[in-house]
Amino acid sequence: MSDYSKYFLMKAEDVPDYVRTKLPDFFAKDAKLTSAEIGDGNLNYVFRVCDEVSGKTIIVKQAGVELRISKDMHLSTDRGRIEAKILSIQEKFAPGLVPHVYLYDGTMCAITMEDMVGHTMMRTGLLQHTIYPRFAEDISTFMARSLLLSTDVVMDHKEKKELVKSFINPDLCDLTEHLVYTEPYNDDAHRNHVFAPNADFVKKEIYDDEALHLEAAKLKFQFMNDAQSLIHGDLHTGSIFINQQHMYVFDPEFAFYGPMGYDVGNVLANMFFAWCNGDATIADAAARQKFCGWVLQTIADIVDKFSAKFRKIYEENVHDAMAKTPGFLDYYLGTVLVDTAGVTGIELIRRTVGIANVKDITSIADTEKRTRAERIIITLAKHCIMHRAEMKSGKDYLKAIKAAVAKFPQQGALKQKAS
Repeated sequence: MSDYSKYFLMKAEDVPDYVRTKLPDFFAKDAKLTSAEIGDGNLNYVFRVCDEVSGKTIIVKQAGVELRISKDMHLSTDRGRIEAKILSIQEKFAPGLVPHVYLYDGTMCAITMEDMVGHTMMRTGLLQHTIYPRFAEDISTFMARSLLLSTDVVMDHKEKKELVKSFINPDLCDLTEHLVYTEPYNDDAHRNHVFAPNADFVKKEIYDDEALHLEAAKLKFQFMNDAQSLIHGDLHTGSIFINQQHMYVFDPEFAFYGPMGYDVGNVLANMFFAWCNGDATIADAAARQKFCGWVLQTIADIVDKFSAKFRKIYEENVHDAMAKTPGFLDYYLGTVLVDTAGVTGIELIRRTVGIANVKDITSIADTEKRTRAERIIITLAKHCIMHRAEMKSGKDYLKAIKAAVAKFPQQGALKQKAS
């Protein structure tokens, strides 16, 4: 039995004693504790500890020194501190929409937090084509509040700069800079995952498109240098637990001060992956229309609700004299929306051809349907990147999606090429 005074990577059987040691009053003295490792991400180990008598549970998340997807890739375990701290800040800005942190242990690099009981990982639910009617409302509230309230148009400028220092996250930013903004365009590390039937399409539309590379480069260096807001940094449907009435955002270990549009664009792109899965795999036409129609409306609603809430929060909370200059709000929100569109495209491409794909696409068993879905995704992604200044409303996204889908009709889809 350890006293946890020196770091080691825990196994499931270690965690009940760890919880009793660190939070002795959380479970009853006679609790019968069991533990299971439930993580399915690429970086960390997640354990659920349960009292078999009462059913009470708690989560322990520990950062390992190696990535689970590659023993050759190492990261600083300081990401656990960053995650625990940002969850506490986000709980203040958007109460009820993130799990509560009970303890962060800097020695064991472990966070002990609320178990999101009664909620399902959103990507899992979407793969079952579940509709979540409150999602657009809740995610737009979370993003508008957590993002805008952490900027220096709201915060004291010195306080904000101190937070920028506290959230320097070089290892995970470096990971994003390579896996999201670089390798999908050139495969320079030779680890991209390209679906074989689309190899020529990817070469033409991504690897050989220098105009696309230029715009992706602009977005990369904006990501690296725009310390605008305290962003989640990896906000997708695998970082959300949800049910019909409520959602939690979790897993913000990639958090740092970066451009707001990075979070918003990630959400929009991952919702479109859900549309692609539903379009390809739901056999019944009415059921397909219901689910896919909800996804499209949700994408549009997220953009428009985020913009409306952003304006309201700005008007209520901004006191800086220059930021209150007439016209500045329109300019400021406009830059966020332009970056949102660019990041939507960046995320669509990197999840399709990069090292970290999504089950929404890889689980499409029919080769022709998956090929078509990926071509639609890449076509939409390029529009979002190349024409990001035009993407300001939900209608703009629906128009772009409709145009991308029209290039690849169900019959003869593989014979057509994106212009």
